[in-house]
Amino acid sequence: MGKARTHGVCLLAMLLACCMWVFGLDPSLDISQYAHTSWKVRDGFVKGLVASMAQTPDGYLWLGTQFGLFRFDGVQALPWQPPPGGQHVPSGTILSLLVTRDGTLWIGARGLASWKDGKLIQYSELGEQFVFALHEDAEGTLWVGSAGSPYGRLCAIRSGNTRCYGDDGSLGMGIFAVYEDTKGSLWAGAKNGLWRWKPDPPKFYSLPGVTNGIQAIGEDTNGSLLVGWKNGLYRFIDGKTEPYSLPGVSLQFEARRILRDRNGGLWIATWNHGLVHVHRGRTDVFSAVDGLSGDDDPAPFEDHEGNIWVSTVEGLDRFRDYAVATFTGKQGLLRNLLASVWGDQNGSVWLATYGGLNRWDRGQITIPHIGSANGNKSLNELHPQSLFQDNHGRVWISTSRELGYLEHDRFVPVRKIADAQILSIVQDTANTIWVINEPVGLLGISPQNHVIQIPWSALGHEDHVSVLAADRGRGGLWIGFFLGGISYFSGGQIRT
Repeated sequence: MGKARTHGVCLLAMLLACCMWVFGLDPSLDISQYAHTSWKVRDGFVKGLVASMAQTPDGYLWLGTQFGLFRFDGVQALPWQPPPGGQHVPSGTILSLLVTRDGTLWIGARGLASWKDGKLIQYSELGEQFVFALHEDAEGTLWVGSAGSPYGRLCAIRSGNTRCYGDDGSLGMGIFAVYEDTKGSLWAGAKNGLWRWKPDPPKFYSLPGVTNGIQAIGEDTNGSLLVGWKNGLYRFIDGKTEPYSLPGVSLQFEARRILRDRNGGLWIATWNHGLVHVHRGRTDVFSAVDGLSGDDDPAPFEDHEGNIWVSTVEGLDRFRDYAVATFTGKQGLLRNLLASVWGDQNGSVWLATYGGLNRWDRGQITIPHIGSANGNKSLNELHPQSLFQDNHGRVWISTSRELGYLEHDRFVPVRKIADAQILSIVQDTANTIWVINEPVGLLGISPQNHVIQIPWSALGHEDHVSVLAADRGRGGLWIGFFLGGISYFSGGQIRT
C-alpha cells in the first residue's frame, strides 16, 4: 500500500525494531522522545530540594536532600532511619552521594560518613568541611573534594586510611568536582581552575572567571576532556581550551554537571536552563517548559538499568526508553500531520508530511532538497502525498498536481498523468506501476512509460478504489473499494 492516510493524527509513532538496546537509552533520540516521569517537591514527594543521588546494589535509589537522606523504591520516598546508639548522618544538605564497588554508601554533607552492613562511620578529617564531590578511582581509592574555612581539601581514603591535601591553602577555598578520565588521569575542579592530580606531580591550570568554581568535568566520545567554563562547554587539551560545538544550539549556559551515559550521550546540567543533551551529532534542550521538574541546577545520574534520573531544586525526573519512539517537529518534521510513510531498500524512511518531504536515516530527520524537472518549484512546494519504491529503486511520489519519480535528486513527472489525486501506488510482477487516481480511474504505467487507464465503471462498481495491494503469487492486484468490498484484478479485468 503506497499511502497511509492519517485523519486528525498529529504525531508520527515509529517502531524502531532495529535500534533496540538492552541497556541504556537509545542514543539516536532526543530527550523529549523518552518516557518522562516527574516527582515534585510541591506535591509532597520529599521535603526540600534533592541535591544528590546514588543507587545501592539492592536497586534502591538514595536521595540526598535539604532535610536528610531518603530511600526511594520508584513509588515512595521514605526518610532513612539511623541505627540505634545516637549515630546520625552529617548535618545540613546532603551534597553528594556515592556507592562504591564494595557496596558502601558514602554520604557527603557538612562532614563525611559511610554506611554498610548496618554500620555508620564518621570521618573526622572532614568534620567541618562541605563535601561536594565523591569519586572512586580505578584502583579503589575514594577521592573526596570539599570546601571549608579557611581552605578546602582533597582527600584520599583507602583501606581505612585517610590522607588529605590543601591545609596549606594550595587548593584555595575548595574542590567542587573530581573526575577520572579514560586514560587514568585524575582531575579536580577548584575555584579558579583545574588540577590534574594524577599522574604525579599535581599540576594546576588557571581557568578564572567562574563564580561557583569548576564543577562540570567530563569527556566526549573521542576521549577529549570537557570542562564547563565561560558560559559554555570547552575542550581542554594539553592545558589549552577550545569551544565545544553544540550543533543547533546557540544557548549560553553555566554548566554544573556532565554525565556521559553508557551509550555515549552527554547530559549537561546547567544553571537556570535545564538539561542540554548531545547525542550522535545532535543537540537538544529539555527544560521546565518541556516538563522538567525545575531548571535550576539539575544533577543527572544513570542507574543500573540505564535510565537517566535528574534531581532539581523542585523535584526528581526519570527518563527511560519507550517501546515506540515519537517524532515531531522538534526532531525536524516539516509538519506533524503525515500523508504517507515508506521504508526504502537502503533502510531510510521517507515521510510525506503536509509541509513537505522528510527523510529519516539512522536516527536523523532531514529535508531532501529535490528540484522538479517540470519547472523551478521544489518538490516540497508541490505538496508530496503518496510514496512508493519500485523494483529498480526509484522512489515514486504523487503531489497535488502530478505523479512522478526521483532520478538523480530530481523529480521526473509522468507527462500523461496530471492533476493527480493519488490514493495508492503499487507494482505488479510484470513491473507495471498501478495507481489510484480518484477522479479518473485505475491507471497502469508500463516499464516503457505507456499509460493504461481503466475507468471505475469498468470494474463493476459505482464508487472508486481506495487501496491497492500487489499479489506476488499470482501476479495480479487486490483492490479495495471506498464503499466496501474487495476484488482480484488481472489481465485488465476483474477475476474474482
